[in-house]
Amino acid sequence: MTDFEYSNGELYAEQVPLARIAEQVGTPVYVYSAEAFRRRARDFRDGVAQAGRVHLAFAIKANPNLAVLRLLANEGYGADVVSGGEMARALAAGMAAKDIVFSGVGKTRAELATGLDKGIGQFNLELEEEGVVLAEIARSKGLVAPATLRVNPDVDAGTHAKISTGKAENKFGLPIDQAPDIFDRLAPLGGLNLRGVAVHIGSQLKSLDPLEKAFVRVGELVAELRGRGHTITHVDLGGGLGVRYQDGDVPPTAQEFGAMVARVTQGWDVELMFEPGRVISANAGLLVTEVLWVKPGVTNPWVVVDAAMNDLARVALYDAHHDISSVKPSGERIVANVCGPVCESSDVFAKDREIDAVKGGDLIVLHSAGAYGATMASTYNSRPLVPEVLVSGDRHAIVAGRIAAETIMDEEQVPDWL
Repeated sequence: MTDFEYSNGELYAEQVPLARIAEQVGTPVYVYSAEAFRRRARDFRDGVAQAGRVHLAFAIKANPNLAVLRLLANEGYGADVVSGGEMARALAAGMAAKDIVFSGVGKTRAELATGLDKGIGQFNLELEEEGVVLAEIARSKGLVAPATLRVNPDVDAGTHAKISTGKAENKFGLPIDQAPDIFDRLAPLGGLNLRGVAVHIGSQLKSLDPLEKAFVRVGELVAELRGRGHTITHVDLGGGLGVRYQDGDVPPTAQEFGAMVARVTQGWDVELMFEPGRVISANAGLLVTEVLWVKPGVTNPWVVVDAAMNDLARVALYDAHHDISSVKPSGERIVANVCGPVCESSDVFAKDREIDAVKGGDLIVLHSAGAYGATMASTYNSRPLVPEVLVSGDRHAIVAGRIAAETIMDEEQVPDWL
């Protein structure tokens, strides 16, 4: 048994019944399958291997749990980080500094300095001034910073507006037509090894067409930069491959993606860098929650569960879809709304959805929650932070504990003048 399957009418994570985890840890709780992570990590690695020399850096923002990162480090993955905190997590998980790529539009000077001190493998520059500052800091330390210039190819990724990053109006990268002149000015700076370019046009892409269009433009830029005398050894192609969240989602496979990349980049003679996140982690995790009440509604009943938008924000943020099923389905079905207890109208996981019939005390799961789930959780409404459990075969362990509201309050102080 792998991943999440039913056995004798009960949903399991690999060989562990989810009901047992819920009983031991409580709900809501994220549950991850180690085998699912490994299989998807290997599948992506095998897919892009068609393109030649590659470097794999897991996008930590998708799932920063230390146990997950250690598992991926054991699979040969480095890290794509967007903050000093994510850098610290990657290093703590055993990922080599040389395999860390520092992305992000708002790196602080302190974060740049820390990255240099730790010896990270690459900085993806978002603006010309950042390159000037990075070069200055590196020179002051007697170091040379390996870097690429992130470009914005003005390609519509065809995904949700809030996870699109490659259009001209997005905040990420530099206009691709300005890149050659900026490269000319930055490349000669002491303390900087500007060795290539980077691109990332968005997340949850269900078609290879926009990716291919962006990569073709990057290839043209590489040729122009070489024509100006620059040495280009690395191209970071980012991430963004979509996953299945519901029926009808048919994202490209890693093999299809790798074949396209191999075809488009033929003759580039560079090390290709990839930053997969969701494609590895999304379907490797789910959120287990208990039904609190089944409340009559005007048209359909409200299934009120103990998970909320503070535990899984994607639905409230992006109108995202997560399949919902019962841990022990009876075989009966109902049409219902599923919501959490947070005092917001947006705390709704599904409306007018056909689901397994449930009653108070039953357990249900929200599937495909291994990416952008626990990492985006908050303590809104003074709710505790949700715990995380990793399953491997017949073993399971708590890999992130439930952080109670009282623990959060311990870090707050009331001034003595109140």
